[in-house]
Amino acid sequence: MQTIRWGILGCGKIARKFASDLVHVEGAQLIACGSRDKGNAEAFAAEFSIPHIHGSYEALASDPDVDVIYIASPHGLHHEHVLLCLRHNKAVLCEKAFAINGKQVAEMVEEARKQRVFLMEALWSKFTPQYEIAMKLVRDGSIGEISSMIVDFGFTPEPPVSSRLYEPSLGGGSLLDIGVYNVFYILSFMGRPDEIIARMTPAATGVDEQCAAIFHYKDGRLAQLFTTFSSNLPTEAQINGSKGRIKLGPRFYNPTTCIIEFYPGKIDSRQIIPYHSEPGFGYQYQARHVCKCLREGLTESPVMSHADSLLLIETMDRIRASAGIKYAVDR
Repeated sequence: MQTIRWGILGCGKIARKFASDLVHVEGAQLIACGSRDKGNAEAFAAEFSIPHIHGSYEALASDPDVDVIYIASPHGLHHEHVLLCLRHNKAVLCEKAFAINGKQVAEMVEEARKQRVFLMEALWSKFTPQYEIAMKLVRDGSIGEISSMIVDFGFTPEPPVSSRLYEPSLGGGSLLDIGVYNVFYILSFMGRPDEIIARMTPAATGVDEQCAAIFHYKDGRLAQLFTTFSSNLPTEAQINGSKGRIKLGPRFYNPTTCIIEFYPGKIDSRQIIPYHSEPGFGYQYQARHVCKCLREGLTESPVMSHADSLLLIETMDRIRASAGIKYAVDR
């Protein structure tokens, strides 16, 4: 089996989770990390026994021994960092939100196709067993025709509060930071909405501290999403159909349970769907998929395609336009 050699750009919290899970991926080797602070890179490398340490992103992207780079910087910097890696002929797995707006994502996709280099958005939830189980239940008609969805995600940041949550230049705000999960799940099960109505509550920095949106479909279906940094929410997803409903949560994006409830509500109508859970945070599933794609010489994932990412960011742009969420790069 061909060994896929990974580098990590950005040495923060999510990078540590990814690095921890990469050990569960057969044929994957973490050989490099890069940070603008050499000290951070050295500490990260010591923690995960990484041989190549780089004090700049340019140096990491130039490392000839790296096959693919996982980008774990704030999403306000993703556009810049993705282009840097692609232009150094490095395959890229980039954290969500993929970028700030559709224009940036389109440029990233165009560059990947121009360079003929692999690029995928790191929507890790799409590769988990729980997501696949919920999708199968819907495809099999277990809950009938879907009529609506309700998806919430909220938490109150604990001190010290990360600057990326509220800093406009880093793409701060609840929608881009956590609402991307809500939007992704609704698009997965219901498709592109015909109309979006959204409102937000601004934080002191101007980014959205809270955001609520209604998706309307011409056939009468509705979806509701809510994100907030102001309160701790159940963070659950409910998929409602003509025969029953599927409940994912807590943490619907990587739930501990998948529950299906049939109508009418009887004692024996509630079923907890079991699934096999691997050790780790759950990032290994997407890493495993990327390794497979690279061994097969693919430049685009058949599971999380460029079209999927373009639809996701287009929907985010539509929410922002309705809610009045703006960033300097939108100009």
